[in-house]
Amino acid sequence: MKLRTTALRVLDDSDRAEVLELLDADPVSNVFVSARVRAVGLSPLRLGGQMWGYGSRGGLTALCYSGANLVPVAARPDAIHLFADRARKRGRRCSSIVGSRSAVQLLWEQLRPYWGPARAIRAVQPVMAMSAPAAIPADPLVRRVRQEEFSTLLPACVAMFTEEVGVSPNHGDGGALYRARVAELIRMGRSYARIEGGRVVFKAEIGAVTPHACQIQGVWVHPELRGRGYASAGMAAVVNEALQIAPVVSLYVNDYNIPARAAYTRVGFHEVDVFTSVLF
Repeated sequence: MKLRTTALRVLDDSDRAEVLELLDADPVSNVFVSARVRAVGLSPLRLGGQMWGYGSRGGLTALCYSGANLVPVAARPDAIHLFADRARKRGRRCSSIVGSRSAVQLLWEQLRPYWGPARAIRAVQPVMAMSAPAAIPADPLVRRVRQEEFSTLLPACVAMFTEEVGVSPNHGDGGALYRARVAELIRMGRSYARIEGGRVVFKAEIGAVTPHACQIQGVWVHPELRGRGYASAGMAAVVNEALQIAPVVSLYVNDYNIPARAAYTRVGFHEVDVFTSVLF
């Protein structure tokens, strides 16, 4: 009897329908990768990396996005072993490994001898979601950021990124890619803030978007104004806007960020998954 083998291969646009079917099986946890595929397809040149598929054609069972981030999707140990082997042979090209906790932890266990040590590991990051309007009143002063307010918003974005990730986004290319992304989200009408007297009080962006879900990112309150309810009311405003774009709104947060988790719970978010991030 002929044994059927299951292989890993680099996917292309001919696999798009099958890839999206697998991603849409968990549209909240997979929203980042799904949005990327929907926006640019699977050609490595446009994708800014590769999409690895595990399984036969017409029978994909796992994916791994290998770009600025390494993101396993629906990956069990047999697939993770092959993903880790390919990543090891190519060398580290990503700034982080991120995804569902069990998959990332196993992937990192196999890559750590070659890529370690990590700069930081965020072992428990609850993924939260909601599909109803905010449970508390929204801040009426939170609105879309205008293009001419880019220079006002940018320092707040840099401060948020540095506080969250532990390094400045200006490291490496001087911040060119990060500035471009901030400008792009403003241009797309997916950057929101409360700005008073030229100072950003609260800000957040709607990052990844698919027909099934969207993801809020970059939530930040000015350090001098924390603990006054700006986060909860601001998030309520952004959630209500986001629900006009997609039926489910999601985000993920570090487990130790108790104030943020409490604010999101007040707005109406509930936990649906747990991520782990390995940062380099």
